[in-house]
Formats: sequence, structure tokens, C-alpha cells
Amino acid sequence: MKENIEKMFQGKEIAVTGGLGSIGSQIINKIMRFSPKKVLLLDNRETGLFYASEYSQNKRVQAFFCDIREKEQVKRILKNTDIVFHAAAMKHVIICEKNPSDAVKTNVIGTQNVIETCMDNEIEKMILISTDKAVNPKNVMGATKLLAERLVSAMCNVRKETDTKFGIVRFGNVLYSRGSVLEIWEKQLKKNQKITITDKEMTRFFMDISQSVDLIFNASYYAENGETFILKMPSVKIGVLAEAFLEVMGYPSNNYRIIGMRPGEKLHEELLLEDETGLLLENDSFFLRVYFLKMIRFFYGSLCN
Repeated sequence: MKENIEKMFQGKEIAVTGGLGSIGSQIINKIMRFSPKKVLLLDNRETGLFYASEYSQNKRVQAFFCDIREKEQVKRILKNTDIVFHAAAMKHVIICEKNPSDAVKTNVIGTQNVIETCMDNEIEKMILISTDKAVNPKNVMGATKLLAERLVSAMCNVRKETDTKFGIVRFGNVLYSRGSVLEIWEKQLKKNQKITITDKEMTRFFMDISQSVDLIFNASYYAENGETFILKMPSVKIGVLAEAFLEVMGYPSNNYRIIGMRPGEKLHEELLLEDETGLLLENDSFFLRVYFLKMIRFFYGSLCN
């Protein structure tokens, strides 16, 4: 598989929207191992782009200030791109709840802009990075990411004059990413505060960022017609995670306080929509939701054997 991934990226111009984020930056770091022609880092964080000095050391990585809400800007930057990883999004549940119109502009309209750009520029492949919060969404963030997924899959049904291939990768919480629970807890301990827990029975899917990007690349290789690749992840009770974290950090297991669930939060996240259970293939790493019979035949040998 590694040889296939290398051939997929070798000599190609690859763009990553949200390239300064936890997932986006890791995608870029790993892509550089496969000798791409050029990597475009797209983000709308001016200070982050300024301080991304580590990228300036490599002439093959070019950073662009880009707001995916601005279609003409996206289209101009991605003019000669071969592959696009679309990781840019508003991702914090609380912020999206307070700013629903902005979440729609970024997660829905922004995704549509990237999709149309890929088709207009005849880009080889686009991969949408999605989230388990898109499954039976209770909050604005999840609802907008579900719409983003639907836009990708729907485009594959109506497209006529493009050879662009699309895929979706859906996964959960990234350990120690910015704004993640482990990062928050660590900051609280440094301030001599008890860590905060919403509900001890709350469950979340967690993953290691490096391993998750490897699986994104595997999914990218197979993506053809808007298939959804759902990464298999362990589900953990927040109470159990908190006690393990405190033990590792050398604190008593009861060094926490309960603050209750916040607006938009679900007690339990899910990986699959109800209507997806009858359309799945799987291997050791992920579930695959397929849409066309020919894709079932194609994937049967490569994923299920």
C-alpha cells in the first residue's frame, strides 16, 4: 500500500485547506515523504501563516492566505492542483452554536466552493475531512458537516463533464489536538485547577493523529465516487479517560469537578447513520459506505480479503 500512496503523490501538486490545523499540518508533513512536486498550504490565520517558518525552509511548500468562503480566491490558488485535502472548517461545537450563520458559510458554502473549484479546474481528486459529529447531529457543527458530506456525495450523482474523483473520511476526536480535552485538562492542571468533566458517562471516539493521517491516505487511494470512509476508533467514557489522565499526571483520581453538558453536546457520539448500516464494507481499519454497484465489486477484493 505504501508504494501505491507514494505513486499517488509523487510529482503531484497537492493542496490542503486548513493546512495550519492539527489534521491539515500532519497531512502536509506526511505528504512530504512521498516527493510531491508542490504542496499548497491554505489557511485564513494570518499570524499562524507568518510563524509557519518551518515550512519556508522547504521550497516545495507554499503557504497562502485563503478564506474558503471566497470562491474566486480558492479557484485562483488551486488552478493547477492535482489533489485537494479539504480540512478547513469551523470545528468547535460551542463556537458554531453561537455563530450558526458563520458555520454554514464555512462548512457548507465553503465546501461547495471547494467542490466546484475542483470540478472547474479538472482537479484529479478531492477528499473531504469530516467528523463523527455529522452522524445524527444534535448541534450546528454536526449538521453543517453532514451537509458538507451530502454535497460531496450528491455532486457525484449529478456531475457530467468532470473526471474529478471524490471521497469523504469521517473520524472522531484527535488526541492532544488544539482545543481537545487532553490539552484543556493539561492547562487546567498547570494552573493548579481541578480538571473539568461534563458528564462521567459521556463517550467519545478518540484517535492518534499520526495513525489517522495514514488511514486518510489509504482512503484517498481508493476514493472514486464520493464514498465515505469511516475510521474505526475506540469509544471511551470521559470519566475513565479523566481518571487515567490524572493517574499518568500524578494526581488523585478524584481531582476533577463536574460542570454538566454544554449547549449542543451529545452524551454519546456515533460513527454510522441509520441508513448507512446496509451499505457498508469493512476491513481492519475502516468502514466503507459505497453508492454504486460497480464500486462494491471493486472494493470487495481490496478491502474485504
